[in-house]
Amino acid sequence: QVQLVESGGGLVQPGGSLRLSCAASGSITSINTMGWYRQAPGKQRETVATITKSRMTNYADSVKGRFTISRDNARNTVYLQMNSLKPGDTAVYYCGYCSGYGCYALNSDYDYWGQGTQVTVSS
Repeated sequence: QVQLVESGGGLVQPGGSLRLSCAASGSITSINTMGWYRQAPGKQRETVATITKSRMTNYADSVKGRFTISRDNARNTVYLQMNSLKPGDTAVYYCGYCSGYGCYALNSDYDYWGQGTQVTVSS
């Protein structure tokens, strides 16, 4: 079992920034991939970004150039720096984990996920 705890969501004005964090604990494998996906009311789930333990990254076109995913392997923590936020980015953001590289491709399934953190972009 792997436990994931997200933090850092909140309310921000359009054009603003937020940084999400996700700390993983439990039975973490030596090779793994983590990612962020979001779910907005009435919309399909969308993977935002993924990152392998070797720090290969993958981004959805909708966030390229605005969001940056990174990770601290010593702390088993993944981050999502979100800049130039738009109202369309409003959603619940979830952190996901899988062993190996199975969830590196966008919109793949995860083995474990967190409880989510709300991001609201509004003036």
